[in-house]
Amino acid sequence: MPTFPRDRFDDLPHDLERVGAHRSRPRRGRGWVVFAWAALATGLLVGGGVVALAVLNDSFQFTNPSQATSAEASGGTTDAAGETPESTPADTVAPVTDPTQVDPSVTIAVLNGTSTAGLAGAATTELTTAGWTVATQGNAGDTSAPTSTVYYADPADEGVALGLAQALGISATSASAAFPNASVTVVLGTDYTP
Repeated sequence: MPTFPRDRFDDLPHDLERVGAHRSRPRRGRGWVVFAWAALATGLLVGGGVVALAVLNDSFQFTNPSQATSAEASGGTTDAAGETPESTPADTVAPVTDPTQVDPSVTIAVLNGTSTAGLAGAATTELTTAGWTVATQGNAGDTSAPTSTVYYADPADEGVALGLAQALGISATSASAAFPNASVTVVLGTDYTP
């Protein structure tokens, strides 16, 4: 075997201990960034799941708790909206029976004020079939309403409320500010049958 003279490549420094590929040191705080993204994704997934379940279970609540508390404190008889019902004479305002005559800014909500499942959906289908546009449907906060009532916030919407009551066979209408999410709100009681 041939021998070669010793050269500079044969003399390696003794402090050189590196072997193979080396990675750089990880940056500080990188674990927190990964944790923050994971927490954000978890929060979005949980929030989306809660909203999806609320939509699927038809469990929207449209009540104003401050109105119900003040009516209970006064000791008067209250209804599903938490207010003393006032009957509106039908001869003062003509009911709007043609849904095409309703101002598009008027929103209609149908709420189930009983423990009977699907009552708001059945009433919404009945109104939609008749040509009415229902914006929202769901369950009322109180599920022990004995009488079905159509509530309107603005006196200008009284005719629409009377027309909805007539379309659903409901005799009671009332002015109420207990439902701020809709112009006219139908609360179905135990007396309603689809």
